[in-house]
Amino acid sequence: MYNRLLTSEIKSKIGDGKAILLIGPRQVGKTTLIQHIIQNKKHLFLDADDPVVRSILNTPNTDQIRNVIGSNKIVFIDEAQRIPGIGLTLKIITDQFKDVQLLVSGSSSFELSKEINEPLTGRKWEYELFPISWEEFENKVGYLAAEQQVENRLLYGFYPDVLNHPGEEKEILKQLVNSYLYKDILAYSNIRKPEVLEKLMQALALQVGSEVNYNELAQITGVDKNTVSNYIDILQKGYVIFKLSSYSGNLRNEIKKNKKIYFYDNGVRNMVLGNFNSLELRSDTGALWENFLMSERLKYNQYHKKLTKMYFWRTAQQQEVDLVEEHNGMLTGFEFKWNSKKKARLPKTFVQTYNANEEIIDRSNFRAFVGL
Repeated sequence: MYNRLLTSEIKSKIGDGKAILLIGPRQVGKTTLIQHIIQNKKHLFLDADDPVVRSILNTPNTDQIRNVIGSNKIVFIDEAQRIPGIGLTLKIITDQFKDVQLLVSGSSSFELSKEINEPLTGRKWEYELFPISWEEFENKVGYLAAEQQVENRLLYGFYPDVLNHPGEEKEILKQLVNSYLYKDILAYSNIRKPEVLEKLMQALALQVGSEVNYNELAQITGVDKNTVSNYIDILQKGYVIFKLSSYSGNLRNEIKKNKKIYFYDNGVRNMVLGNFNSLELRSDTGALWENFLMSERLKYNQYHKKLTKMYFWRTAQQQEVDLVEEHNGMLTGFEFKWNSKKKARLPKTFVQTYNANEEIIDRSNFRAFVGL
């Protein structure tokens, strides 16, 4: 098991009277993490994949909940998004059973966020768990082994099952993409055209690191721009992709409205394209490196509670900064390079206009950028 960075944070919140909610993609280890935290404590485990559990927890009254909980002081509800009306059930447990610590996991923010945000306002601690981070990976396997694995991680990503079964990465990723992406997301979002979702995923995978044009994506997928936008929002809520907005201050020629889209996991991105060729045979190594660094930086900022906003920057004249971070009123621009042979600099226009710090992140120094 990988020691997850959220472990001590969640442990510190047990017993303080609020529900603990852990959300994120399927198969990233949410159940494993919570069970590890409460393994030596008496607890009640309720698996919402079980239809009986779903039936019991769907709008029960206080007496029914009391009978279910019994003498347990810790209750863990897994895959809570499968239970209709779960928000009110969680509210009853939190309000009426003050000595019970409630832990809840959910595999997406589709139904769960809608269901629980209002009922549990002020009554919950909410955390997001992602695929294993580089920091967690290196902490387990050590510096040398991690360094030897950089190319594999760019290709196969960081899902725990993938890391734990070397040699079976493609098969595991195929099952993950087919079951989670094309079954769960279709089921939760009421998407009527799965073939459109598949085309859109492939188009987004090919455009990692580039600005996406919704009109162009509409032409590729054969649907209107609004449908494309809706599907992209669904993929974001399903923890498949995340968006980066453009930074705009006071320069007239800055691109102000465009977005870039990245995948939370390189392995998922490559499986969508069906391409696991080695780096020397690829034309998209730069895009893989950029996606890896973006997703790892996102994990780092989240896990370490960095109140940092992430953007990219570009002008109409094609001057560009891969990542712009705004933190405590200061801007830092980052340029990503797989090979550091060439001397790289950020555009002077950006650095001078915003009095920004500049950093070049390459193969030799990326560890500090991702938390080590």
